[in-house]
Amino acid sequence: MRKNLVIAIDGYSSCGKSTLAKALAKKLGFIYIDSGSMYRAVTLFFIRNQVDISNDEAVKDALQHIELNFHSRDYESHITLNGEEVSEEVRQMPVSERVSEVSANKLVRKEMVKQQQRMGKSKNIVMDGRDIGTTVFADAQVKFFMTADPKIRAERRFKELQSKGDTTTSLEDVFENLAHRDYADTTRTESPLTRAEDAIILDNTELTQEEQLNFALEQAHQHLPV
Repeated sequence: MRKNLVIAIDGYSSCGKSTLAKALAKKLGFIYIDSGSMYRAVTLFFIRNQVDISNDEAVKDALQHIELNFHSRDYESHITLNGEEVSEEVRQMPVSERVSEVSANKLVRKEMVKQQQRMGKSKNIVMDGRDIGTTVFADAQVKFFMTADPKIRAERRFKELQSKGDTTTSLEDVFENLAHRDYADTTRTESPLTRAEDAIILDNTELTQEEQLNFALEQAHQHLPV
């Protein structure tokens, strides 16, 4: 039984996993680890260096040249790729269109899971992703599985892109991208997106951010020392 507390948050794209995870970490004083941005940073490296995802040797070689690090400001998680800040670039559509394919690769997942488990060995953490409660931290004391209506998810993601200055991506593009990622995430061979048996379902289609945070805090507090 682990002594440190791990809160695992899994779920579909654009369900607000990162928003909830960051808010939980801030309230509880935990470390927030954005596993999704790790796969996005790897995807960005593969795009930049034209790595053939179907070539195992090319993937192995590329992974040896990738160094990922996190730094935090006001509980906002920022990721660097080989020393370069890429937090904004990894959220753009070119990466979004490829990240499911890259994250489904067995070699990529093995390396990322190894790094994630190392991060959660001794510290209280909140981590969100696709397989945190089923693969990375199957022994996590608190697990959530987040979901929401696909149309609502697309609208949220579309507004996020617009707020960051993206004027070329349409709502239809976002909806199609999410549908593609849902299919890829749930049907991939390596660590598919699925709800852990002991995960609490959190459907936030009609919940405010404050309401979902309060719900999650209630669950987390049951596992904190008195």
